[in-house]
Amino acid sequence: MVMRTPADTTGADTAGAPWVTTEPWRVANTRRESDDTVTLELEPPAPFEFSPGQFNMLYARGIGEVPISISSDPGEPERILHTIREVGAVTRALCAAEPGQEIGVRGPYGSRWPLEKAEGGDLMIVAGGIGLPPLRPAIYQALSRRDHYQRIVLLYGARTPVDLLFTGELAKWRSRFDLTVEVTVDAADRDWRGNVGVVPDLIARAPFEPGKTTAFMVGPEIMMRFTVRALQRAGVPDDRVFLSMERNMQCAAALCGHCQFGPFLICRDGPVLSYRQLAPWITLREI
Repeated sequence: MVMRTPADTTGADTAGAPWVTTEPWRVANTRRESDDTVTLELEPPAPFEFSPGQFNMLYARGIGEVPISISSDPGEPERILHTIREVGAVTRALCAAEPGQEIGVRGPYGSRWPLEKAEGGDLMIVAGGIGLPPLRPAIYQALSRRDHYQRIVLLYGARTPVDLLFTGELAKWRSRFDLTVEVTVDAADRDWRGNVGVVPDLIARAPFEPGKTTAFMVGPEIMMRFTVRALQRAGVPDDRVFLSMERNMQCAAALCGHCQFGPFLICRDGPVLSYRQLAPWITLREI
């Protein structure tokens, strides 16, 4: 059985193409991460292989579909997680899904985090807000091959303490001796005992060897721009800084043009691209 999505109406030449075939996946479990963010645990009809950094198109029947990064462990192909923030009709419907319900899935799509480029050196992972879920598969894979890297550093920030995601997992990671975790919030309440400030400020606190560091980054574009500047000042080469430009993707097939970013179509050429590729465009307004 396949579920037909609006993408299936693009014409006879695309009928049955893999990128428009949506399969029904069962919702096995849901977990609310914050007031507006939910993780869906989905059961694919068969073991589902993907690379860290890739995304799926999730379809809410009768409403529409959206691109959502996969946030689960690549080593667990029978259990696929998507962490979703409620920002519109489709994501509200997906966040309201209940165990036993079916939603449509097609994918995986997109480029991956180049973990092999970091081997033998330091790996720095920088996330802002909902940017942590797309990076979580890379963290899992790096930790499963811990001896391939020197330092692994996770820098993560959110607007407030209640906006932090995966707090139990963050605590578990912070307890490891082979992983450095720094967390910050823009604004704290009276119970917060951690760092207050913006994510780029964490670069100065992090242990790493700039010339041998590879950085992966997801977050608001303004956060990524200032974090890149901090990495540049520290001496990290532009071609060792990778960003996920998850913005305005709609069809995942490079047809609609919604995700055009300078010369790139993010769903086809990204979402993971090096800063060297993006540098001429990321600071321009209206791009």
